[in-house]
Amino acid sequence: MRYLSFIAPNDTQVRLGALLPDDQVASLARGDMPGDMLSFLQAGPRAWTQAETLVRQIVSRWPLDEVTLKAPLTSAPSLRDFYAFEQHVATAHANRGKEVPPEWYQVPVFYFSNPNAILGPGEPVRAPAASRALDYELEIAAIIGQPGRDIPAEKALEHVFGFTIFNDWSARDLQRQEMKVGLGPAKGKDFASSLGPVIVTPNELAQRTAGRTGVYDLEMVARVNGEERSRGNWRDMHYSFGELIARASQDIVLQPGDIIGSGTVGTGCLLEITMGHGPWLQSGDEVVLEIEQLGMLSNRVA
Repeated sequence: MRYLSFIAPNDTQVRLGALLPDDQVASLARGDMPGDMLSFLQAGPRAWTQAETLVRQIVSRWPLDEVTLKAPLTSAPSLRDFYAFEQHVATAHANRGKEVPPEWYQVPVFYFSNPNAILGPGEPVRAPAASRALDYELEIAAIIGQPGRDIPAEKALEHVFGFTIFNDWSARDLQRQEMKVGLGPAKGKDFASSLGPVIVTPNELAQRTAGRTGVYDLEMVARVNGEERSRGNWRDMHYSFGELIARASQDIVLQPGDIIGSGTVGTGCLLEITMGHGPWLQSGDEVVLEIEQLGMLSNRVA
């Protein structure tokens, strides 16, 4: 299934829906079905099974190009972003004249970002007022469906509701200042994250598995104003999503709706490809992230 949040034509209400193979959007707002994505995730497998049945019965459908897509999940209990692609890590350190610290190979690391600053497809992105170095980051996010604590890596997909495209917007000048203190990132990251356009359940991706839990052979591309700037592949993750979820759930309970970011794919940001010098994103620039099977996520800089 491919789930989304949308506004129907001539309406203002954000609805929970499903994207069908013929590019029709079916509304799941019916009966006792939860009306928003987070409530739907929290309702658990019984509601998810009901949704699959409803999709075959629903008559409320619209062509995809006639609805307004919103972030599939507009807020979350938490947002953790990892650092799982070795090429990105190595290049970012080399740009500063450093080597990858040995600790990176010992355990996957993450930071917390703002789960209440999530944007959807087409929404404008505003850089922090003090920043002049806005960057995109091409990533994947796993959305937790089933709660769990101390989840074994090999069982992690049992807890994943689905995957979506994730743009971890970054203010590089603010981030650079913070990181010199040895703590962060914080204000360099927490102003915006983009998700969408859909959340794709793992069974939809099973034929493209790369042999590790939550890793698939799917191309990832970023374009700025129509020009390709980044290209990588999901299979290049050094740490699998299984390992990320195992780490995130150590000693705590992951909750439905928690977001687990992969970190940036190799070449997946301006910081990498310009050696940290820019030029950075400017007002009016359109950034389009595309991942096979997950669709395209587009945002314009305000």
